Amino acid sequence: MNTKLHAVTDTEGRPIRFFMTAGQVSDDTGAAALLGSLPSAEWLLADRGYDADWLRDALKDKGIKPCIPGRKSRGKPLKYDKRRYKRRNRIEIMFGRLKDWRRVATRYDRSPVVFLSAIILAATILFWL
Repeated sequence: MNTKLHAVTDTEGRPIRFFMTAGQVSDDTGAAALLGSLPSAEWLLADRGYDADWLRDALKDKGIKPCIPGRKSRGKPLKYDKRRYKRRNRIEIMFGRLKDWRRVATRYDRSPVVFLSAIILAATILFWL
């Protein structure tokens, strides 16, 4: 049983949106699911797993500037704001704060739906702390 959690946070690192996929599914699937519900923002910071031309185009259509480094397999390196990209650690901090909840960190729940509900409960409390 393997899952991957995709998340959107605000500039302060508070969780806003979640989407869960199977562990072996590409990050593009999570990005496509969360794309329609993105809040208005100036920038979107994401890691290399979300590097796709269609995602960059979709973000530009929404008026959001992507700050996503290119994958290693890209022939031509992409330019991105490295100073701004360092702020991506806020989402990693959010995941770390979620894992402070024992139920989330050890994944007691077998069902993905129940596990996602535990994550959302923890995230609701984290949002206000």
